[in-house]
Order: sequence, then structure tokens, then C-alpha cells
Amino acid sequence: MLLAIDCGNTNTVFSIWDGDSFIATWRTSTEWQRTADQYYVWLSTLMNFQEIDVEIDEVIVSSTVPRVVFNLRVLSDRYFNCRPMVVGKSDCALPQEARVDEGTTVGPDRLVNTAGAFDKFGGDLIVVDFGTATTFDVVASDGAYVGGVIAPGVNLSLEALHNAAAALPHVDISKPQSVVGTNTVACMQSGVFWGYIGLVREICARIKAERGVPMRVIATGGLAPLFQQAEALFDAFEEDLTMHGLIVIHRFNKEIT
Repeated sequence: MLLAIDCGNTNTVFSIWDGDSFIATWRTSTEWQRTADQYYVWLSTLMNFQEIDVEIDEVIVSSTVPRVVFNLRVLSDRYFNCRPMVVGKSDCALPQEARVDEGTTVGPDRLVNTAGAFDKFGGDLIVVDFGTATTFDVVASDGAYVGGVIAPGVNLSLEALHNAAAALPHVDISKPQSVVGTNTVACMQSGVFWGYIGLVREICARIKAERGVPMRVIATGGLAPLFQQAEALFDAFEEDLTMHGLIVIHRFNKEIT
């Protein structure tokens, strides 16, 4: 059994893969102080609660928070008796190496999304991930990551408005009834919602023009369906794209060893 771990800036997702499908997925907040023992108690409690009796013997990790990786390595070694694959490290090969400026370190999440998207959809893609940051990953025809765009995340933008302006409240993102708001909350929701519609459309259009080839836009992340309601921004939505990418990378490394 394979334990796939995706550690983002806000949340960490654990999924168990049985070789054919994910049999369980759990999410927790990302905290670098959390020890390997705490991870195991949390994970084993959830497995027992759902009556999942399996033996995990392989682990793969993608983490945008470097300080978390040490304790996840300890978790794998101490409780699962294995050395984890860590995306972005030299001993974890990629199906296609990234083609970026020399010395540039590409975020593991972007490499994983690239691998997962190429496996599902082929090449010439723009992968839009609505996470803590809103990222645009460009996938070449051969499946290589060749660059992208990073913009502030939707919730991050709302938090910034709330924290920087004393009179503006904290609001949840949703599709406003009209573009012109008639109260403060509606005004903020309209600005963020339609602002991100415009951001996604314009950036994707400019990427396509710059690349000069037909490209499909693939969305992932929890807020993608919300934006798709208003405009046909995406050609496809894959909620579990990152986890799928981890499986693709793990399978590739097993095949070449």
C-alpha cells in the first residue's frame, strides 16, 4: 500500500492508494511543528475509525513547506519502515525534467500537477491551481514543465483586504448576484470574484498567444468549480490532480528501478 502525502502551505492531504484507486483521503492543517508521532496517532486513529486495515509499505511526499519534510521522513521510517520518495529531491525522478532557467527551483506541487495533467490529458496544457497562491503551470507537448505564473490566492486576497483596511470585514468568496454591489460585502465579493475571472481569462489568453499553439486549460483546487459557474474558463476540472500526479511519479520511479 502506498501513502501519498501532499503538503501545501495551508493544508496537508494524506491518501492511501491500493494500486487501483484511493481507498481513503484525509486532510489536516499544515503545521511544521507537528511531530512524526503526532502524524501517526492522527492517521492511525482515522484508519481505525473507518475500519481500514492495511499495511503501508511505501510513501511519496510533495511538500511546499520544507520544514515539514523532516518529520514526514521520520514518520515513514519509524512507522512504515520505508524511505519516502520526496518530489524535488535528486533521488526522485520525474517523467520529464522541467525546462526552466538554470538554478531555478520549481515548486514540487507544480511538478506533480504537471505529471498528473500530462498523464490524463496529454501535452500543451495550462494547469490552473486555486490554492494559497493561484498558479498557472505550462505543460509542453512532451509533458515537461516549461514555466508559469504565480498570483495571490483568492482567500489570500480577501484576507489582505480585511487585514489592511479596518472598515472591511472578513467575507467568504461566492458568486455575487450582480457586478455592482450595494453593500460592503457584496462589493468585496464582486471585486474578488470578477477580478479573478478576468485574471484567469487574460493570463491564459496571453500564455496561448505567446506559445502559439492550441492549449487546453485544466483547473484544480477547491474554488475552481465556483469560477466555472460564471464563465467557461476551463476545458476540464480535476479535483484530485495533485494526488494523481504523485501516483504517476511513484509509478515512474518504480518502473525505472
